[in-house]
Amino acid sequence: MKKPVVDYREFRFSKLNTPEFSHMKLPLCGWLFYFSFYFLTENLIPAEICHPIHCALDDMIPFCEYFAVFYVFWYLLVFGSLIYGLLYDVERLTRLSKFILITQVIAMTVYILWPSRQDLRPEVFVRDNFLTRLMTFIYSFDTPTGVFPSLHVAYSMGILSVGLKMPELKKGWKWALGVVVVLICLATAFVKQHSVLDILAALPVGLVAELLVFWGDYWKPRLAKKE
Repeated sequence: MKKPVVDYREFRFSKLNTPEFSHMKLPLCGWLFYFSFYFLTENLIPAEICHPIHCALDDMIPFCEYFAVFYVFWYLLVFGSLIYGLLYDVERLTRLSKFILITQVIAMTVYILWPSRQDLRPEVFVRDNFLTRLMTFIYSFDTPTGVFPSLHVAYSMGILSVGLKMPELKKGWKWALGVVVVLICLATAFVKQHSVLDILAALPVGLVAELLVFWGDYWKPRLAKKE
């Protein structure tokens, strides 16, 4: 088992500015920003003034509770990626945190300036099982507003980007990560949490974050070849 690169048993908030623990400031600030604005947009922007997001493809996609597995797995993927970075790869934690923060800022700005909602959730479920009850629970606290673009998709793009750039991660695991991310993105539509338009809108948001965070990685090899 890999040994953590930082001994967090020594952490105190008074040490947050020290070289050993300063890498924690960005993810802490990022998630504080997100939850603060999530609370504001969820509670202060009424659904009545939100623009409905819908396209014809949404009507062709049936609700499928089995995709709830992948939708919920997203929470574990985000949490696991951040914990892995905290313990074993501070540099990649910083890059993932920057990616997430950029997508948060863009998405929250859109949510405030152009509020959105979706009206796709089924009124009743055809089946009653653990997965439909799980979606009922998720529906209860996650309102169908602030959906365009989908942060579920944007965060997943960041995790995939960081994962694909890890030389120590074997090709098989990279393929598996790619498949999981695709299934997570599809799940947002199949559990009726997002319109297809929300998914498509997240792609340029993720691209902007990719260019801002990893721009140097794309140009350094080319500059090295010229030299």
